[in-house]
Amino acid sequence: MTWRDAIDIVLVTLLFYQVMIVIKGTRAVSAIYGLLLLIAVFAFSEYFGFYTLHWILQQFLGSFFLVVVILFQDDIRRGLSNMGARSFFKKKEVEDSFLDEIIGAVMNMSKRRVGALIVLENQVQLGDVAQRGVAIDSQVSKELLVTIFQVKAPLHDGAVIIRDGRVAAAGCILPLAVGEQDRPEYGTRHRAGLGITEGTDAIAIVVSEERGDVTVAVNGRLTSNLDKTRLKRVLRNLLER
Repeated sequence: MTWRDAIDIVLVTLLFYQVMIVIKGTRAVSAIYGLLLLIAVFAFSEYFGFYTLHWILQQFLGSFFLVVVILFQDDIRRGLSNMGARSFFKKKEVEDSFLDEIIGAVMNMSKRRVGALIVLENQVQLGDVAQRGVAIDSQVSKELLVTIFQVKAPLHDGAVIIRDGRVAAAGCILPLAVGEQDRPEYGTRHRAGLGITEGTDAIAIVVSEERGDVTVAVNGRLTSNLDKTRLKRVLRNLLER
């Protein structure tokens, strides 16, 4: 084995590892199991001479890469966006004062059961989402966030986008996640938080209006029932990756 073979093996291993990270915990895992089952049936039909079944599956699997792209287009787009926006050489540092302002506002609204949706832009830009809201461009502060989400405030129904440590826009309309309609504990804010994190590396903080629970959405998954300490630890780990 030459040094080129070794590098080739390492690169392929890293590629498969990145793919596993992207699809971990997503609906793509179920699709992969289904695809593997079809491949097993294809081999079974060839071995036992089920010619009609074998021909049908051969036509379907003949364009294997096209099938993969169609099945996993959302996951592929999210993975490529995250890879293209990732910084490999510099680790981000988040100031305590920045997190304290956000967490202070979130806990204040949680205590009073005021619904809120705050989205922290990460590496993938959310300019198209921010453009659909009202531009603010202000320093992040507890008072500003609490004021925006007051029940009678004109922008309280939308999401706040925070970019580069500043409040970029408010009243933003986010795409809703699919497949969560049958879960009664998730309202529109939770589905919107999931939706924006399914296609980007953004971090969404959701405050439930009914229960006052604090939830963080990232990569299309929810972490619920966060207190002040856990919320700060989760946000720091996600933002400093």
